[in-house]
Amino acid sequence: MEPIPLALTYDDVLVVPRRSSFISRTEANIKTRLTRRLSLHIPIVSANMDTVTESEMAIALARLGGIGIVHRFMSIEDNIEEIKRVKRAENFIISEPYTIQGENTIAQAKEFIEQHGVSGLLVTSIDGKLLGVLSGRDLLFARNDTSPVSDVMTPRMRLIVGTNTTSLEEARHIFIREKVEKLPLVDTEDRVIGLITSRDLEHHINYPHANRDPRGRLVVGGSVGVHGDYLERAQALIQAGVDVLVIDIAHGHSDIMFRAIEKLRAVCGDTELIAGNVATAQAAYDLCEAGVDAIKVGIGPGSTCITRIVTGCGMPQLTAVMETAKIAKRYNIPVIADGGIQKPGDLVKAIGAGADTVMIGGLFAGVHESPGVIMSRDGKKYKIYRGSASFAVAQRRKAIHQEGKDLGAVVAEGVESVVPYKGPIEELLREFIGGLKSGMSYTDSHTIEELQHNVSFIRITHAGLRESGPHDIHDIH
Repeated sequence: MEPIPLALTYDDVLVVPRRSSFISRTEANIKTRLTRRLSLHIPIVSANMDTVTESEMAIALARLGGIGIVHRFMSIEDNIEEIKRVKRAENFIISEPYTIQGENTIAQAKEFIEQHGVSGLLVTSIDGKLLGVLSGRDLLFARNDTSPVSDVMTPRMRLIVGTNTTSLEEARHIFIREKVEKLPLVDTEDRVIGLITSRDLEHHINYPHANRDPRGRLVVGGSVGVHGDYLERAQALIQAGVDVLVIDIAHGHSDIMFRAIEKLRAVCGDTELIAGNVATAQAAYDLCEAGVDAIKVGIGPGSTCITRIVTGCGMPQLTAVMETAKIAKRYNIPVIADGGIQKPGDLVKAIGAGADTVMIGGLFAGVHESPGVIMSRDGKKYKIYRGSASFAVAQRRKAIHQEGKDLGAVVAEGVESVVPYKGPIEELLREFIGGLKSGMSYTDSHTIEELQHNVSFIRITHAGLRESGPHDIHDIH
């Protein structure tokens, strides 16, 4: 037997400080790449897990500079709707605004608004001409739900409208001058061609570092497996506007992954593909040769993942990132470190090891924007968190006919638990981004690329790990 090599994880090392030219950590530029062509303002990705990322999480994270990958453990129809909610959440010009015809009833309008989560509707004729605007205020004071919406809408003659040449600055002046909240856009025949809302304009001002696509919509990722409806799901998500697809299986270095990549390329064209999870240099080489646009790294480091215990297989995450990044850099392919991030310092170590972004699951499961309800236990608030390979997720897959697995043959590689409720994700991100920028200042790294080049690791003992945290003190209760 060959000598057994040593592999390390984040708690096994520290980053060695070096002389720094920083005056303030605000000098650090943390813009990075998710894939070959897709850039992010912050190196943070939310995991495609059913207790972590749906539309609310994806919207919040994209506005703050990251990206959310919506999970696949739902019907294709629901998956499409989740992607569309992200794409409609923020848009300088909504090219296909929701409309309703004047003869529809107020009850129908209320149902439509609730179903699609919008604040109002444009009222049009059967041939698409603008008849009026129906707002939430109009519906609030409507006395008879069986009346047509034309009875309560603001009619066309009282509306301020724009055209296809209306700029962002012109729209801003119209909103200020006319004190309106919606600006319908019409063509020369008064047909609706778009909509600008004051809320969207406000988002552009309040979130200057949001990640948006060329049409001004928030970016979002979707995920697919390698069995069942994955090709149909991928095509549907692309049609809905998804910016990147993650091919996500527990063991990404497998023949079935490479067959899936080939088939997805055939039906998805040049849509960016992320493949994983893997943990070795050979796996990174094979995926790069297969033509993926990013590699997701991590076998077993997640807080609810028990793959290493159940199968005996895996790789400590720091070494996994270092080994895969060496290969990926030769191909100019970004690496996503998936799992094991517990503290801001772990983010610094992951990127220093070669990752371009990190994917976070457990930490984000407890924030306000993650799916699920807040529960109370002993006076404290919690949210449910479970691994993607847990038995509960396997049951869900079978229930929605995605993979049709025999549950009697399932060996769970994840567990279900609860995590403390942490409030809005923005507060948590502020702590992690602050830690990353401080780590960059300690290593004289003004960019992510410099951090990857400048970092030098030193191994520490268990005593060194203890020394790194609070010790020899008494907590104040």
